[in-house]
Amino acid sequence: MAGVAKAQRVFRIWRALVSGRRAFTLIELLVVIAVVALLMGILLPSLQRARKQSKGVVCRSNMRQIGIAAGLYAENQDLFIPRSAGWSSITEMRPWFQCFMPYLSQRPVDNDYRSVKIFRCPSYPDKEQTLGYVVNGWPDAGGTRPRHSKLTQCTRPAATIYLADNEDGHWRTIIKAATDRDLTRNDVWTETHLPDSDNEDITNGRRVARARHRDGCNVLFLDWHVDWMAAETMTVDMWRYDR
Repeated sequence: MAGVAKAQRVFRIWRALVSGRRAFTLIELLVVIAVVALLMGILLPSLQRARKQSKGVVCRSNMRQIGIAAGLYAENQDLFIPRSAGWSSITEMRPWFQCFMPYLSQRPVDNDYRSVKIFRCPSYPDKEQTLGYVVNGWPDAGGTRPRHSKLTQCTRPAATIYLADNEDGHWRTIIKAATDRDLTRNDVWTETHLPDSDNEDITNGRRVARARHRDGCNVLFLDWHVDWMAAETMTVDMWRYDR
């Protein structure tokens, strides 16, 4: 009986404590929900923008590391660098990204470039794409598309593009291995490959991303600095090695 009496006293004390509190009305609950929804509507776009910006930062970091690797490669190759997605090394037939692997901070697994995330732009929509960048394969003054060129032959390295973001679209090939047949479709050698082109042909269609990061793409220049470029400001002259 003493236990029951004690429980009753506790219950009376609890009821006395809560009896002075006023519960939320339905209107107050609706106001709170509306305020929370408003705050979410304001914050979500900002969070999405921040996420996109962070991916752009990672992409530029990737390009900087590729630029460092390209510079180190050139030092060991008499200042030659690869100029094509399918052919590159002076002594071997290798894609440009395979040439640079020994000089990157990330170590490939079993000498497979696909384990090196530096070659992938985190903003590329199709996550199966292993090659997020296209390389400068622009023809020389004689109209030849070079496999490799000497850095000293470039008259304006700070204004000449070496790599740019790879476009995505139904006409663009998803590269899953260095032996893929369409690997050579990842170099830039004609005006219709530039971001202001509307061409969607598998060979002549746009290859440089028009709006990968904001309304443009990230670019690695031949002096190895990286910058963002608006699609409409990219010109043919920026890809010409000798001009």
